[in-house]
Amino acid sequence: MDLVPALEEPLKKVLGPPTAKVMAEHLGLHTVGDLLHHYPRRYEERGQLTHLADLPMDEHVTVVAMVADARLHTFASAKAPRGKGQRLEVTITDGNGRLQLVFFGAGVHKPHKELLPGTRAMFAGKVSVFNRRLQLAHPAYELLRGDSDETVETWAGALIPLYPATAKLESWKIGKAVQTVLPSAQEAVDPLPDSLREGRGLVSLPEALLKIHRPHTKADIEDARSRLKWDEAFVLQVALARRRHADAQLPAVARRPQPDGLLSAFDDRLPFTLTEGQQKVSKEIFDDLATEHPMHRLLQGEVGSGKTMVALRAMLATVDAGGQAAMLAPTEVLAQQHHRSIVEMMGELAEGGMLGGAEHATKVVLLTGSMGTAARKQALLDLVTGEAGIVIGTHALIEDKVQFHDLGLVVVDEQHRFGVEQRDALRGKGKQPPHLLVMTATPIPRTVAMTVFGDLETSVLDQLPAGRSPIASHVVPAADKPHFLARAWERVREEVENGHQGYVVCPRIGDAIDEPADPKKARRSAEDEAEKRPPLAVLEVADQLTKGPLKGLRVEVLHGRMHPDDKDAVMRRFAAGETHVLVATTVIEVGVNVPNATAMVIMDADRFGVSQLHQLRGRVGRGSAAGLCLLVTEMPEASAARQRLNAVASTLDGFELSRIDLEQRREGDVLGQAQSGARTSLKVLAVIEDEEVIAEAREEAVAVVEADPELANLPGLRTALDALLDEEREQYLEKG
Repeated sequence: MDLVPALEEPLKKVLGPPTAKVMAEHLGLHTVGDLLHHYPRRYEERGQLTHLADLPMDEHVTVVAMVADARLHTFASAKAPRGKGQRLEVTITDGNGRLQLVFFGAGVHKPHKELLPGTRAMFAGKVSVFNRRLQLAHPAYELLRGDSDETVETWAGALIPLYPATAKLESWKIGKAVQTVLPSAQEAVDPLPDSLREGRGLVSLPEALLKIHRPHTKADIEDARSRLKWDEAFVLQVALARRRHADAQLPAVARRPQPDGLLSAFDDRLPFTLTEGQQKVSKEIFDDLATEHPMHRLLQGEVGSGKTMVALRAMLATVDAGGQAAMLAPTEVLAQQHHRSIVEMMGELAEGGMLGGAEHATKVVLLTGSMGTAARKQALLDLVTGEAGIVIGTHALIEDKVQFHDLGLVVVDEQHRFGVEQRDALRGKGKQPPHLLVMTATPIPRTVAMTVFGDLETSVLDQLPAGRSPIASHVVPAADKPHFLARAWERVREEVENGHQGYVVCPRIGDAIDEPADPKKARRSAEDEAEKRPPLAVLEVADQLTKGPLKGLRVEVLHGRMHPDDKDAVMRRFAAGETHVLVATTVIEVGVNVPNATAMVIMDADRFGVSQLHQLRGRVGRGSAAGLCLLVTEMPEASAARQRLNAVASTLDGFELSRIDLEQRREGDVLGQAQSGARTSLKVLAVIEDEEVIAEAREEAVAVVEADPELANLPGLRTALDALLDEEREQYLEKG
């Protein structure tokens, strides 16, 4: 990697092995450049105190506060039976709220001398609850003292950077390490072309690094962040623009449907008219399929918007043009469901080579890991001879043994469930690169689509087909109002009495494999148990319901550890209306289509993400009767989890929910395979807030790549790309 030597310097040479080891293990920082790009999370003014009321539970925090009170307690204990045990309780304040600090044993002496009332300090530790009050146990702290030559005003106004830290390395220690390497910032090579930087009035990279770590004013922070956001957006968009540029050079076989072939025969059989959205999106796909470069298209749509119909018509068009189409589904349940519904929709058109098959018919085969040997052999034979025009399968499709006669289109369902290597292996089975259609039922805000799927053209289905019913959603606060839960089960009964069916979803299966084999767990206090009780489980909940509130109804269970044949049998009975209530894990999250199911109760709903809840809810209201979704939770009214559930209950708009979800979860590593969470390659760019920056960076990136695809004249940009695209991500972009 051709990085500037000063920034490539290993931290152990600059900071010493002990500090460097902790930085590498806990923060993933190895070089001077890594540390310079570890930006402060926020800033505190030395004279001002942190607002204590909003501290997140169970997270490592750093706060600036003032000691209000300190008391030393002496007590008897097993280790100190003569009453010599000591506990120091220190109360700190932000002027309004208070937070308790507690120190024990030998650790009380230093804080007892230093943490006197009126003292200001930074405190770092994990927020927990004791006796219903927030506390930090044994926090690390750093006293804030003014230097003798500082005036009160400059001391009070000084900005303290607070860094993302760990229990092993407090923010102020990271700050001191940054101070040591900060002179190297002068040697940072700027990835932005001069014309872009000057045209947009952005400060240079060395200046931005100095200002983000050592700002004198809030305007300094703003300058630095504006510049660093552009770096992240632009370098990422250049990576994606190069990928699009390279893909556009690849050859592919154009697949144009025959005027009165299989697709026309299928359309003539349809008992309904396609929605305007389905027609528009189909045209975009058919235009792509007709070109001699591989299509790369993302089809995203609301739950139940008819994406499978659009994908099926694209597959039929490919078969019409002499090619084969493969649909990759994330689970066996979903692969079987897709196979069943596609064969039903096609009728005699899916009976190629069979008596009674239509003139243009083809064979539709299923290929999953658990199939019997004979069925599997036949499926493989049908693929290699070209007898089967369409195959639907799980990752079993990717195995070396699977060979196609002429693979023309790959449809990937639920894109986020597949690793890059898996998609790549399937794409490699064509004589030339096949066309690629990626589907997701989790609506993605436009900017996320531009960053995560920036190499794909995007089609959106936001209309629901005629005949779909609205879904009413409500939060059921089981802890505050237990009678609400009783009423929820009554509602399920009422739906069944009216001839309908229901789902109950639980976060866990519930057999012994799930349970922690830790005897200490059994000795926790009742209060502890309430706070940390394990998630509700399918097997236990089904048992309680059949003996209690749903007694007399036909209740069955479905989960991922069941044998595939058993899963299929359960789904068939439920689809046929023989089962009243299905108690399941999230295996029913996508693709399961039983129009007669109208009620869903999601237990421990707070343990699911926003998008997942939206997906699950989409399993009801699929017929002409209205749907009902009840989100059961024990979380208190004020908690973030409860707010999340309220948001889900308040809207059926998946795009709106995905924005809420993203704001709460952070973007995740938009290039890597992590879908969400704190591990993110975006440090200052926020995908939702910085919509404009991303859109503008994309335009600039396209212009730069068109003019100079190899970036021969932009060595700084190449260096930044190398740093962004370590091997794993380089493969991700190549293979997508």
